[in-house]
Amino acid sequence: MTTPDPTTPVFQPPVFDSPEQSGSRPLMVVDAANVIGSRPDGWWRDRAGAARRLLTTLAEYHQGPGAATAITVILEGAARPAADAVTPTTNFQIVQAPHSGDDAIVEAVAAAFAEIPTREITVVTADRGLRARVEPLGAATTGPNWLHSRLEGE
Repeated sequence: MTTPDPTTPVFQPPVFDSPEQSGSRPLMVVDAANVIGSRPDGWWRDRAGAARRLLTTLAEYHQGPGAATAITVILEGAARPAADAVTPTTNFQIVQAPHSGDDAIVEAVAAAFAEIPTREITVVTADRGLRARVEPLGAATTGPNWLHSRLEGE
């Protein structure tokens, strides 16, 4: 699978006629470390704080324009304590990677496809090595700027 054109929306939110259809909603898997590290805003001084800000912003996005999309955020390393920043729901998950965040992302994508093989899954990362691992599984990929533009309402 190829990387989507950054000017074309990755997600076309489906219209759900019933709550039972929510399992087929698109899934966005967020490489939190990569998204946080994409902007030089001082995140390196407080990785957990930066992760909390991202989680809070993603949760707000999920309550509004991103409501039709399931979101899974992968936290690793010093960012893991931020998992308590928001309350996970069925369609907003936080995964604390015990070791490699990339491995946890690949596992999350593989598990989601195992559950629903036709599901639309997009991984948000600029990590070329990670992209090379999830695209053969069937996931689309896009960079952090795509996500930042949505979170900032652009």
